[in-house]
Amino acid sequence: MSVLRAGRYLLAAACVMASEGAFADTLEMALIQAYQNNPQVNAQRALVRATDEAVPQALSGYRPQISATANYGVQWTDNTNIQSVPNVLGGTTTQQRRESSRTYPAGYGATLTQNIFNGFTTANTTRQAESQVFAARETLRVIEQTVLLDAATVYMNVLQASAILDLQKRNVEVIQEQLRQTRDRFNVGEVTRTDVAQAESRVAAAQSQMLTAQANLTTARAAYRRVIGLDPGRLTAGTPVDRLSPRKLDIAVAQGQAENPSVTAAEHGVDVAQLQVKVNEGSLYPQVSLVANAQQNHNATETARRGFNASVIGQVVVPIYQGGGEYSLIRQAKETVGQRRLELALNRDQARANVVQSWGQLDAAKAQIEATKSQVTAAEIALNGVREEARVGQRTTLDVLNAQQELVNARVALVTAQRDRVVASYTLLSAVGRLNIPTLGLQVPLYDPMIHYQQVRDSWIGIRTPDGR
Repeated sequence: MSVLRAGRYLLAAACVMASEGAFADTLEMALIQAYQNNPQVNAQRALVRATDEAVPQALSGYRPQISATANYGVQWTDNTNIQSVPNVLGGTTTQQRRESSRTYPAGYGATLTQNIFNGFTTANTTRQAESQVFAARETLRVIEQTVLLDAATVYMNVLQASAILDLQKRNVEVIQEQLRQTRDRFNVGEVTRTDVAQAESRVAAAQSQMLTAQANLTTARAAYRRVIGLDPGRLTAGTPVDRLSPRKLDIAVAQGQAENPSVTAAEHGVDVAQLQVKVNEGSLYPQVSLVANAQQNHNATETARRGFNASVIGQVVVPIYQGGGEYSLIRQAKETVGQRRLELALNRDQARANVVQSWGQLDAAKAQIEATKSQVTAAEIALNGVREEARVGQRTTLDVLNAQQELVNARVALVTAQRDRVVASYTLLSAVGRLNIPTLGLQVPLYDPMIHYQQVRDSWIGIRTPDGR
């Protein structure tokens, strides 16, 4: 079998799946299904939507706070007055006078409090909330890249496991045929019982390898279902995407350190920490607010049965010393800034390492494909030669069995290299931060986190989410 025929054979073998499907599944379809259905992605999207709500919560500091009060009740009054009254004898007589009353006090009112100045706390809290939103979006990009890479990996794992299982099945058939021929030759006295035993041993070993391949395929299919959300159908061969990555390593490294979502998320984390310092510093500034109050009372007393009070008061609170806790919070926030900056440097170093590593793995996979193709060709030639030499008695049965096993191993290595080639290309694209739907050119509606953000950012009231829940 030539290398060209071997390549066609491996691609065809990779398309054979245990479950039948009406249409062929492609790697692009698997990526789309994972993008739409994976619970990890959908959970992170929900987290981004929840983070969006931090912005209107911060903006509420600019808005007035209004409260209403009402009261109604009954009030009893029982007073005893003691008086001294002059009598006819020139002295005084003590008299007691009891007075009782019952009133029904009622009232209602409203209070409006408007923040005028709070040490720029509201402004800094709003900016901090926006940075948290940006960080959550970048984390969503991390999750999307991870899921897409996992989808490509499990897809290729199923193809690899299926192709290897098919190779092992064919190997069992070939070894069983070799055993049959060996037994026929033993019956006519051309070989010994040892040759038969060697062939029987190789049949058992081939069957064991086939069962292992079946177990690996079952495991790969389970992982496929977990990541993509559907059982694999009749899969077609996947293609590498390294054409979408930079052509030079230094460009890829620079791009990875600038665009990898783990790095950009860490950058927003630094912004959040810096703004927390300013938020904490706001407690050292004066606080200015305006308080307006209106109160209507009824049946307050016997003489004043109705009253109305209204006031508008400006309040200024100047903090002098509050126990020192506010200073500790500021120092703590500054230390957190240093931590976030170190984490940013760590993420950049990790992004660089991931790019270099995936670049090397991709180059190695390309070279392995060429090497294993040559190995398959040489193993095919060697097997054919050993078989011809065995027919004329120059080779033993064991030589034929060994040559057959070397050919199977070479074909398995080729399948593995082809799988590694595709996975490594997706890994490199993920390392540079471009493993996303637009770059891949997949025809699927994109999830846009800006839509929900714009829907809730300026909301003043309402408890329903934009989707109606």
